[in-house]
Amino acid sequence: MKKRKIWAGLSTVALVAAPAASQAASLPAYPQATVQAQANQPLLHFAQAHQGHAAPATAGGEGEGGEGEGGGAAKLAPSLHLYRGIEMIRGHLLVGSELIEAGRWADALPHFLHPEEEIYASLRDDLKALNIAPFQAALKSLSQTVKAKNKEAYARARTALDERLAAAETAVRAKETQGLYFTLETALEVLQQAADEYGEAIEKNRIANVVEYQDARGFVFETDRLVGAVMQEANAKDAEAAKALKASLDDLKAVFPAVTPPKQPVKDASDFLSAVAKFELQLGNFR
Repeated sequence: MKKRKIWAGLSTVALVAAPAASQAASLPAYPQATVQAQANQPLLHFAQAHQGHAAPATAGGEGEGGEGEGGGAAKLAPSLHLYRGIEMIRGHLLVGSELIEAGRWADALPHFLHPEEEIYASLRDDLKALNIAPFQAALKSLSQTVKAKNKEAYARARTALDERLAAAETAVRAKETQGLYFTLETALEVLQQAADEYGEAIEKNRIANVVEYQDARGFVFETDRLVGAVMQEANAKDAEAAKALKASLDDLKAVFPAVTPPKQPVKDASDFLSAVAKFELQLGNFR
């Protein structure tokens, strides 16, 4: 489990040139954020009032943590933390399935190991607190079929895991009174992790880490699926804001033209963060 940058609240919207005070005034209510800018950009500090599920995130520097705990995720409320984790697992499965369909079982394997190795352990307490059935055994069974390159066994194990994940998602959503906002808040959390993965993938203006690129791809496309499931409701609440959400996601999806990365990144890490920030700016319209 490698070190990852810790950043919070996506105040990186301030990557555009503007005085810090005016930028802070325009941002939605999210945790106090200390954003470590990309190379050649200053360290920015924004104090923001926080509302909603997320607790204040740890700021600045680097810290230990895999995908389960990156970006202050350990301080999220159990329901949001759990839903985030489930959608990240689904993101891994999405990109892993793409690779299996291409016959690339060895390349797919990390995306079936990471859910258990880097995510599931951080969800155990949430599952217990919310009285939701565990699903570690289903994760392990699926990864074993990928190791064995057994397509029939894989299909059965995948169906079994999908059923367990769907049941957990239903149970979490049933506890939420603001379903639309909760879903979009979860989407933002997953996009934050995608930005972290994407940043880790890039080195000297090239995609140096293919697995991290694929992780980010899976998280973005899973977020697009998640948001798509509530887009009708979002449109009914605020059509313009919903349109902006979709535009942000389309912008991020274009970063990943294929499961195999291009030699050079479509966007640099700071531009990716800026696109995620545009998504974040719309969340307050759906409370």
